[in-house]
Amino acid sequence: MSGNDILSGVSHLTDDTEFYTPFPSGYVKGRTKYVVVFGTVMSGLGKGIFSSSLAKILKDKGLKVAPIKLEGYLNRDSGTLNPFRHGEVFVLDDGMECDMDLGTYERMLDQDLSRLNFSTSGQIFATVLEKERKGLYLGRDVQMIPHVTGEVKHRLRELAVASAADVIFVEIGGTVGDVENAYYIEAVREMAYEEGAENFCFVALTYVIEPQSLGEQKSKAAQINLKLLNAAGIQPHIIACRAHRPVTKKAREKLALYANVPMERVFSMHDCESIYLIPEMLHGAGIDQAVLDILHLQPLVNEQREEDARRTWNAYISRFRGAQHPVTVGIIGKYTSVRDSYASIIQALEHAGTHLNARVQLEWVDSTELTGANVADRLRHIHGVIVPGGFGFRGVDGKIECIEHVRRNGVPYLGLCYGMQMAVIEYARNVLDLRHAGTTEIDRDCPDPVIDLLPEQKRLEGLGGNMRLGGFDVILTPDSLISRLAGGAERLRLRFRHRYEVNPDYIQRLEAGGLVFSGRAPQHPIMQVVELPESVHPFFLATQAHPELTGRPLNPSPFFLGLVRACLVRSGVTPCDDGSEARDADEGCGSERTPHVGSADLVDA
Repeated sequence: MSGNDILSGVSHLTDDTEFYTPFPSGYVKGRTKYVVVFGTVMSGLGKGIFSSSLAKILKDKGLKVAPIKLEGYLNRDSGTLNPFRHGEVFVLDDGMECDMDLGTYERMLDQDLSRLNFSTSGQIFATVLEKERKGLYLGRDVQMIPHVTGEVKHRLRELAVASAADVIFVEIGGTVGDVENAYYIEAVREMAYEEGAENFCFVALTYVIEPQSLGEQKSKAAQINLKLLNAAGIQPHIIACRAHRPVTKKAREKLALYANVPMERVFSMHDCESIYLIPEMLHGAGIDQAVLDILHLQPLVNEQREEDARRTWNAYISRFRGAQHPVTVGIIGKYTSVRDSYASIIQALEHAGTHLNARVQLEWVDSTELTGANVADRLRHIHGVIVPGGFGFRGVDGKIECIEHVRRNGVPYLGLCYGMQMAVIEYARNVLDLRHAGTTEIDRDCPDPVIDLLPEQKRLEGLGGNMRLGGFDVILTPDSLISRLAGGAERLRLRFRHRYEVNPDYIQRLEAGGLVFSGRAPQHPIMQVVELPESVHPFFLATQAHPELTGRPLNPSPFFLGLVRACLVRSGVTPCDDGSEARDADEGCGSERTPHVGSADLVDA
């Protein structure tokens, strides 16, 4: 009897075998294929971008795909991570707080993911220890191999069953050689043996350095790290070479020789102006065809579907490259030194700009440095402003100064999460004359807590326990700005990550003072979208949600479309929905009049 035959029938560890291969109910070995992406040399090379791009190409061919990110850190999720350490926290519809790469997968694949698509070492170890306490290991000593690796394999197979995917894309976080990732690598090595070589494709993402002092590309660091992958029992089928410029044939030849990978499967994934160019880069290099060959997937390819999908995607790329009208959007936050802290906002602006024929340029403004004395000068050349999400007191004064300036001077404004709360506080202070209005997040004894925890939230305990997380429906006020931006929709599905809300005790007074709450929770007194009438301000919109998390290249967020359109108007361009340009405000788009974002001198209500 072969090793594979033994493994196929074993689901529990017993005294007469050392195998531990738990199969979830309904799993059929060999039905699902796996593509595993490893990083070498250094982190941050774009494993998620590569993996999601390759997954998109296969999806375009008619295959069903599902990604999973395996993180080495011991946190249960990404919710408690500082953006300076690990970039933005991406929230899935089911409330899972996860790595920013999950956002890349959702945008590239245009599909919603769940907690099954994300795992950390903290989750793995917690599950193993829970099973040990329940005696599910039959009294055996619990070890990294086979129990911890067995749990990893079970999660991959669990996703295969739940998603019914033809191909699972497995991204292992960090780099080869990291202690915390070693058991992940061992797990996929074991699983490739169990499933059969024809069901696994290994991809190594590496980095080719080019020191300025030498003026040529060097592959030695990549060679050494590929040897580490070989030492772990993984022979890559494909090598993707990251570099600033296209990787030379000489460097690729060296890597092919040292890693035993055919030259045609060692390709350059050099820097380009948008991550959405990567799928065509991979297709042009023939990487998709190599994966089809390795995994014997040709019978599943739908050529007509692929042709249609590529035509649609390349039209988006053409519009991105041809965007003509520059507009500058200021991002006013406290994590501006780390761009990954606002990765989804950057992408959402790119989507909206491409749709409207605008090339969005970003101006990063540290809110801790803004004051009433310098805010006008600092924002002088900016066409629109975003105040993004955040927690805590640092930078709050600067954000409020910024919001007051843009409100009084008609600068387009979009507030996200904390940016909505700050907009409500600013309005209460400077329009309603509640000079001590604030939030109990910063001052528990605030005289006028216009932002506060709702009573039902106060009863919840534990860090994160009273967070409002995940997707919720938002009821829109008919004919409001946000309703018109959403095409007249009566409700939107948005994602949230916050604890504090607009205090219901102040809603009536705020509305009487001119503030419009145009989006609300269906069954609770929770204000989710706020705006100013267009007769008062050309574009002033804020939401307690994070609409940047649900924007997609081919389906931009209405919040960001509205902001970029308003920025174009402020820059002197009247945009049309199809991205074409009207020469002046009276010229229509095709057979219809240009949708115009109103402009008026701003006055206090």
